[in-house]
Amino acid sequence: MADLVKVELGAVQETLFIPLAARARETRRRRPVLRDPKAAEILASVDYDTKKYGRGWGGGVTVLRTAIFDCWVSDFLAEHPGGTVVEIGTGLNSRFDRVGNGQVHWIDLDLPDTIELRRRFFAESGHRRMVAASVLDQDWLPAIADSPGPYFFVAEGVLAYLVQAPQVIARIARSFPGALIAFDTYSQRTLVQQHKMAARKNMVARWEWFVRRPAHAGIPRP
Repeated sequence: MADLVKVELGAVQETLFIPLAARARETRRRRPVLRDPKAAEILASVDYDTKKYGRGWGGGVTVLRTAIFDCWVSDFLAEHPGGTVVEIGTGLNSRFDRVGNGQVHWIDLDLPDTIELRRRFFAESGHRRMVAASVLDQDWLPAIADSPGPYFFVAEGVLAYLVQAPQVIARIARSFPGALIAFDTYSQRTLVQQHKMAARKNMVARWEWFVRRPAHAGIPRP
């Protein structure tokens, strides 16, 4: 029996196991919303306490969110098959395998510790590459500019952890005019509820960004 892969990630990075477990669990259902056998394979290969987040962690809402993002990317690729998709905070997501069309230029962006773990399960190719960087910095932007447009930036389950989220979105808008950006966020009430849940479960990771008015998401004009 092969040794399990050790996990050494920061507190926020570790939350990647929430959607990973949700996709693995959904894949085993008789009529799944989405299928991701890679998620089940990874979950069985890592040395990580899956009980950390409690029973039923991830849940159907997480799977539904992922399925919606998959649909958005598929719609983008239907119109721009050779465009570039940038997955911000990619974690251990296998979205490229689920919706890739053989022509898309795909960039998986995440922090160095996450990318190091990701390389244990995913390989780069002529149309797919991994970039180890913080989205809060700017050194990853040239790597994106080297790929052909149009661009679609996807940030699923990421920006809520960043108080600087509005600045991140504004920087992308300035650097890639006309690009599409897909992300999820929450209300102040939901953020407070998440903080209470995290405290009960001794979780370090906390959401930091909420939106009062979805019409503008608190994003400054570029």
